[in-house]
Amino acid sequence: MLAPKLAFRNIISAGLRTWLNVVALSFSFVVIIFLQGFYDGLNDQAERSTVDALYGGGQYWQEAYDPFDPLTLEDAHAPIPPSLQNLVAEKSAAALLIRPATIYPRGRFRSILLKGIDPGQHIISLPSSLIGNDTALIPGMIGSRMSKNAGLNKGDLVTVQWRDVHGTFDARDVTIVGVFSTTVSEIDNEQIWIPLDRLQQFTRMPGQATMIVLKKDGIPPGNVAGWEFRDLPYLLRDLHALVRMKSVQGSIMYSLLLFLAMLAIFDTQVLSIWRRRKEMGTLMALGMRRTQVIGLFTMEGAFHGLLAAVVAALYGIPLLAIVANIGLALPAATDSFGFAIGERLFPVYSPVLIVGTTALVCIVTTIVSYLPTRKISHLKPTDALRGRIS
Repeated sequence: MLAPKLAFRNIISAGLRTWLNVVALSFSFVVIIFLQGFYDGLNDQAERSTVDALYGGGQYWQEAYDPFDPLTLEDAHAPIPPSLQNLVAEKSAAALLIRPATIYPRGRFRSILLKGIDPGQHIISLPSSLIGNDTALIPGMIGSRMSKNAGLNKGDLVTVQWRDVHGTFDARDVTIVGVFSTTVSEIDNEQIWIPLDRLQQFTRMPGQATMIVLKKDGIPPGNVAGWEFRDLPYLLRDLHALVRMKSVQGSIMYSLLLFLAMLAIFDTQVLSIWRRRKEMGTLMALGMRRTQVIGLFTMEGAFHGLLAAVVAALYGIPLLAIVANIGLALPAATDSFGFAIGERLFPVYSPVLIVGTTALVCIVTTIVSYLPTRKISHLKPTDALRGRIS
């Protein structure tokens, strides 16, 4: 117990130099936890929104469907297999039919996706009931982004052109009966949603679909001929890769902050060893082994990390709690960047993040504190008493 008490007394007696190092290191604590919590919150919020709005418990894709290749959409349809049809009938899944189409708003044309969905489904959070309670011949709904980009509003009539199953062009007027707001651009950008049975009728594809979305926590029926099951890890892999890339970019700032803080501690240790040569000689002359002296100076450096954790907790916990509660306001155009997040982002500070960051900084601080003390291993007590280190 003597070594910890002596180490603590020594760093406290250093006064301002110690507290400058502690405050700088505590700032590193708070910034690292804040930024990593920001990325974790981004991932969590985008993942939950996308799963609720589109992915559900996973999707079955018709084997020709490729969301990154629009040319596959003409052939990406097939009759719904009995095993999947049973899930749809039991309200445990929702069928979607996707067709490429063209609209002509205000004398212009835009390429869009025409999507059919059951107005009574509750598998995904899409407000499909908007197209189920209207008397329009072909009711359609669009997202707020689509409304803004195409200049369409509730009550507008727009001509939609598509090809049926035989490749014949057909066109109808769709009445926009609702405009919904969502953070998920995958169900909004350049899309019009109409009742599934109407789209199947107009395209001469009765009982066919492009995709089957399972309810959350639903159990897939296994392999289905002609259909490929995509689970959530597969569907969310692009999002996770994007967040990982952002986290790697953030690690550059982590490294810079840690480097500056560790440099200050390293310099403090070097200066301390130089100034306290006679003290080290006295301790070894009194019987303290070289390893104990090294441990004493290393422990002094480690105490910087522990004190920094305490100081960071004093102002960091209230600050981060406020940010986690009220969130961070995001620029108005953020929802166009591909992230399924709203106007505010709520960071997530998990116990693993806090404990892991504290442990990392304390370990790095201890290692950096040990490096300058290696010179003590060759120190002779007589040289130290004379004020020499060689």
